[in-house]
Amino acid sequence: MAGAHSVRVAVAQMTSINDLATNFATCSRLVKEAASAGTKLLCFPENFSYVGDKDADNIKIAEPLDGPIMQGYCSLARESSMWLSLGGFQEKGSDDAHLCNTHVLLDDAGNIRSTYRKIHLSYKESSFTKAGKDIVEIDSPVGRLDPTVCYDLRFPELYQQLRFQHEAQVLLVPSAFSKVTSQAHWEILLRARAIETQCFVIAAAAQAGKHNDKTESYGDLLIIDPWGTVVGRLPGENWLIIPNIS
Repeated sequence: MAGAHSVRVAVAQMTSINDLATNFATCSRLVKEAASAGTKLLCFPENFSYVGDKDADNIKIAEPLDGPIMQGYCSLARESSMWLSLGGFQEKGSDDAHLCNTHVLLDDAGNIRSTYRKIHLSYKESSFTKAGKDIVEIDSPVGRLDPTVCYDLRFPELYQQLRFQHEAQVLLVPSAFSKVTSQAHWEILLRARAIETQCFVIAAAAQAGKHNDKTESYGDLLIIDPWGTVVGRLPGENWLIIPNIS
């Protein structure tokens, strides 16, 4: 990973709503806080930029990666000189009825270095989301990062492939897990993936709390070491946790 040196990684937990500007302001604040602490990588949750009241709302605001929404986050990365893990983003799909749930990794110059489109879809996602096909990895100041998204967590073979075919060191699992399933399965699955692969797992960032009258996320942000030990934890909303990874 980062050799003998500790690397500062920040993980954000937030409650996104159906307002792009409000969510961007929250992310901007968290970026500034992380930058002031000397962070090298800041991880945001699934749907960091927007959570619609209806599926159609997400499709309506979906943009290509070179659109103004993602370019705003590229500017945040560049201005803070920090890598950003943004997963997943509502990327415009190949037709007007679908989007891609895309985990985007930005480097500290604001360049898009990697994109992973969520492979395993849940919670009726398949009705408006196109599943991805490819797994990816990217070398960073923190080590080799392998992005996934939320429901992917339930498929251990994906993480085995990332570790033993792609030499993963840090597994990223941004999420918006539902409250009921998270209370039963969230920590167990994350610790299992860490132990099985002998990787750090950043369950990045989680959405937390009520987004609207119909949608509520669990909000139990966890960072787990290769032994399966929880080395960072944060319940609640709109906060940041900054451990050292070595």
